[in-house]
Amino acid sequence: MTQHRGFPFWEFPERTDLEKKLDAGGWGLFFIWVGVAWLMEVDLGVTLMGVAAITLGAQLVRWLLKVAVEPFWIVVGSCFAAASAWSLLGTDVSLVPILLILAGAALLLTLLRRRPRDR
Repeated sequence: MTQHRGFPFWEFPERTDLEKKLDAGGWGLFFIWVGVAWLMEVDLGVTLMGVAAITLGAQLVRWLLKVAVEPFWIVVGSCFAAASAWSLLGTDVSLVPILLILAGAALLLTLLRRRPRDR
């Protein structure tokens, strides 16, 4: 996704050929990894770590090539990494309720943050 240039949120500016290739490469790696992990019956924690590596690695490549990094995918990749660590550590407490509480708290905190009014 390119930087916001005054477009309404439902209109997306045209992506460059490089951005399209990077996205296709990331999705290709994702589907191959999930397929291999499923066929080989890889542990869930390891599978999630692979997905996190692909997701975060794609953003690293975008940054190195000076293409706009997508913060949403950094958050998603970090969540996959956290879920992987949670699974590999074999904790007794479920990660999902904790993530939901943190997400809700983050949303509420954005309400408290003051923004300058548009004039």
